[in-house]
Amino acid sequence: MILIDRFLSDEQDPKAVEKVLGKLNDMLSTNEELIYMAVQKKPAVNLLPDCIAVSNKRIFYCEPGNFGITMNFKDISWKSIKEVSFKEEIFGSKFICVPLHGENIITEYIPKVQARKLYQAAYEQLESFKEQQRQTDLEERRSTTSPVTVNAVAPEPVEEPVALFTPPVVTPAAVEEVEDETTLKLRKLKSLYDKHLITQEEYEAKKADILDSL
Repeated sequence: MILIDRFLSDEQDPKAVEKVLGKLNDMLSTNEELIYMAVQKKPAVNLLPDCIAVSNKRIFYCEPGNFGITMNFKDISWKSIKEVSFKEEIFGSKFICVPLHGENIITEYIPKVQARKLYQAAYEQLESFKEQQRQTDLEERRSTTSPVTVNAVAPEPVEEPVALFTPPVVTPAAVEEVEDETTLKLRKLKSLYDKHLITQEEYEAKKADILDSL
């Protein structure tokens, strides 16, 4: 049996809480626990207020029908909720539930203190559910990407070929050929001609002299 006193901590309407708890007590599943309940407070007449209850598995929306004779219950599980929020206004606050599919569920005239605590309770439960989902997904990915090989046979070691030592080939240093005096004179003469310091006639005459001296 759910104790009513724990849901009257923030000036909730006792009659509304008692009526809702009487119904919710039979609707809770195994290991499901109510955490917080907020009761609508309309600025004029508050005879038939809506109630919102948060459990560790879902959010309950409790709306009176037939002038308070019956109660209409709707619930949405945490896996179907994208986010929750609330907005303070002049007369109380709006509590907003954004589902993954469909339109936002908005409840107005929730007292501001109750709206803050309702949001805190819903946010913590939603984040807890998301974290559990992340851990579950992570474990599933690990199990599929890390298969265990049973009775694996280790491959036989392969002997690497031993490289034979090859002595380095010693290349004898190139011996520079020393130019003789005649070749050096011809090279200088050609350089003078290429630089247009002497004419072709002078070049040919001087070249002939050098060759004649051999």
